[in-house]
Amino acid sequence: MTDVRPTPEAPDDDPYLWLEEVEGDQALAWIERQNGRTLAAFGGDVWKDDSAILAGLLDRPDNIPFVRRRGDLLYNFWKDADNPRGLWRTTTLESYRTKSPKWSVGLDLDELARQEGEDWIWSGASLCSEDRNRAMIGLSPGGSDAAEQREFDMVSRTFKEDGFRLPCAKSRTSWLDKDTLLVMSPLGEDMETTSGYARTARLWQRGKTFDAAPVLFDVPIDYMLVGAARVLKRDPETLLFVALPSFFEREYWIGDRSGAKQKLELPEDVDAELYGETLLVRLRTAWQTGGTEYAAGALLAIEVGRFLNGDRDFTVAFRPNDRRVLQYWVWVGDDLVLSILDNLKPVFHVLNSAGQQPAKLSGLPELGVVNVACLDADPEDSDGTLIGNAQDPLTPPTLMIQTSRSDDWDVLKQAPEAFDAQDLECTRHEATSSDGEQIPYMQIGPKGNPTGEAPVHLYGYGGFEVAIQPNYRIGIGKLWLEHGGTSVLANIRGGGEFGPGWHEAGRREKKRLSHDDFAAVAADLVARGVTRPERIAAEGGSNGGILISNMFTRFPDRFGALFCTIPLIDMRRYTKLLAGASWIAEYGDPDVPEDWAFLQTYSAYHQAQPPKPGKVYPKILLATTRRDDRVHPGHARKMAAKLHALGHEAYFYEPAAGGHGYGKDNSEAAAFTALGFRFLREGIGWKA
Repeated sequence: MTDVRPTPEAPDDDPYLWLEEVEGDQALAWIERQNGRTLAAFGGDVWKDDSAILAGLLDRPDNIPFVRRRGDLLYNFWKDADNPRGLWRTTTLESYRTKSPKWSVGLDLDELARQEGEDWIWSGASLCSEDRNRAMIGLSPGGSDAAEQREFDMVSRTFKEDGFRLPCAKSRTSWLDKDTLLVMSPLGEDMETTSGYARTARLWQRGKTFDAAPVLFDVPIDYMLVGAARVLKRDPETLLFVALPSFFEREYWIGDRSGAKQKLELPEDVDAELYGETLLVRLRTAWQTGGTEYAAGALLAIEVGRFLNGDRDFTVAFRPNDRRVLQYWVWVGDDLVLSILDNLKPVFHVLNSAGQQPAKLSGLPELGVVNVACLDADPEDSDGTLIGNAQDPLTPPTLMIQTSRSDDWDVLKQAPEAFDAQDLECTRHEATSSDGEQIPYMQIGPKGNPTGEAPVHLYGYGGFEVAIQPNYRIGIGKLWLEHGGTSVLANIRGGGEFGPGWHEAGRREKKRLSHDDFAAVAADLVARGVTRPERIAAEGGSNGGILISNMFTRFPDRFGALFCTIPLIDMRRYTKLLAGASWIAEYGDPDVPEDWAFLQTYSAYHQAQPPKPGKVYPKILLATTRRDDRVHPGHARKMAAKLHALGHEAYFYEPAAGGHGYGKDNSEAAAFTALGFRFLREGIGWKA
């Protein structure tokens, strides 16, 4: 249990600092031993069978191939058992409507990886709107955020030897015309922020070296990152530049190919967009301007010329309330579609160019999860066609299309059922947290009265204003629900379920409250007679890793087993590891004494103590991936090592690839997920 070799001279008095060396020999040897121990305990035939079942479901040929349109073609990236890395391919809308569309393959990523002997994983593509035969394609080694950027010729279906190309980095590119790119890249001397992202926007013209590309806009090195893009539907050509001092702060400038010209005088905590002549502003906090106070969470609209001339008489495009929040908005030609969560129910409104009052977008479900998008990736060229994706925990996704606002939605594709949901039901409940706040959660499980013995899988996140919604999850359905288990989704504070106020209530020094919320849901399941504490298995990843690690240190008596994935845990050093500095706005700065005073209270790495006599602790599996260049794998490694040394029953697992996710292909993701479920079932004593 004490498979560690401390180095007392390590800075920060951290004896396991050597585990932060991602490819260090000592660290890799430790990982090999830990992987072997974990697989010996949980990686038998049951895990292999579960992995194969789940991989088969993820690779089904009748799964929905989701698409976006560019010009006359629909584009899709597809993975299956024969193409684990994937195919980038096209078809027509007419063909896509049929049961068996005819696809034309543009790029076979498996073949490319074989030819080049590289572990290439798809990292997206962008087509030039002026010449759609040109694309910039991202290729990630092993699934990391960093990726190569290469220009691709859609006619010859080859990478252009003399085309645009950038080596592996966290770069982003945007086409201005067929011979010009906007590039945000950390490549080059003094081009990287302390968060590891680009601090400059550069204009790269064909035939010139990237080093010679002039800088149009730059930010201080201690900012998070920079962004730039062409403003759609605006003539003359206008560029919008954005500087991010921190995760939730923005500074906007408009300009052109010579650089930024005029700053938009907006509060620094807004999200803004310029589309044609319309400036949209979403507020995180209330804003009093022009004699009017606008509420936090509101979406405001104004003609940009008027705004630049000092006018502050905004049109309110969306008004929030305590349980009504704007999720996102999309442009479809001249129409603005608003995606709203109204007490967790999906609602959509449309504002048209005539300036009429918002009209409800009809014909969509008001339960579960619904997403609406413009079929066209270039909304300025859209004919008004919308696509919608509807699902709930017991109903697989349905892809729909609407070509006119007066038309009904037509079903394009229906995903197959992955598990038997006939005897299952979804119910909503609320738990009372430590300060009296009511915390919603959804329970999915067998119909009928609770038994008090239900094997429960409890999931939460609680950060970055991300809303946890009840979608159709193949893994939990097949490997948990179908065996008679119960699944619970907790809408804890720190998330975005009820807008910026709900997020603020679980941010920085209030992060402990979001953890209290999660523990309260676990307690409520027991109080309602659903289950016992030792029958509750909990899972969370990334920011949810802080959550799950705190369940171990603060509320161990409420759980039987914990699965902590790709986690953030060491809150003293997180800002020094990979992209960690970019999250100071969410958590606080450990180098500021006042911040460390509250950060240390939920830094589970520092709060972990030896087992107390007579106290029962849940088993915990900490799992990460070596290619995660967002949340450093050292968090999970060091926590596992410390728990071993303290005498806790902790397990660790780290595959060599996968990035900030569960695997680089469906097979790897299935194995990662199945191992977690096998561990959780064993941990709560459930022989499913």
